Amino acid sequence: MIRKIDEKNFYFKPTETSMPAGKLVTHMLTSFYMFVKTAKDGSPAVFGEKFDEVAPSLIEAAEKFTKKTIEVISSLTCEELERKIDMTGIFGMELTGSQLLQIAMDHQIHHKGNLFVYVREIGHTELPMFVSRG
Repeated sequence: MIRKIDEKNFYFKPTETSMPAGKLVTHMLTSFYMFVKTAKDGSPAVFGEKFDEVAPSLIEAAEKFTKKTIEVISSLTCEELERKIDMTGIFGMELTGSQLLQIAMDHQIHHKGNLFVYVREIGHTELPMFVSRG
């Protein structure tokens, strides 16, 4: 769906209080990576990082962050998935790596629904029910 958002629509917002389309995509890409990296590292320090490499192309950013995220997920061990991580500063509690991955997926699903609305509002009406890599 990212391919349907061209540069002229990066700042499109379906409502005044919505994130601009480019920011929404960037948020989806970076936050999923941050959840996964936190599960791997055992520390939420990545949540304080800035990610400048997302601009100027959303497609390039998606490819970059997808690759980085897959690499980290592929390297996760059972111990890292079971380890408790102090997430009180963000979520008010400790969470395991597995719980962080579940939150990452739920967060992604939520925003993917948002993205469908954005892309429809931009004018694309022929959208797949599910989108896969491939």
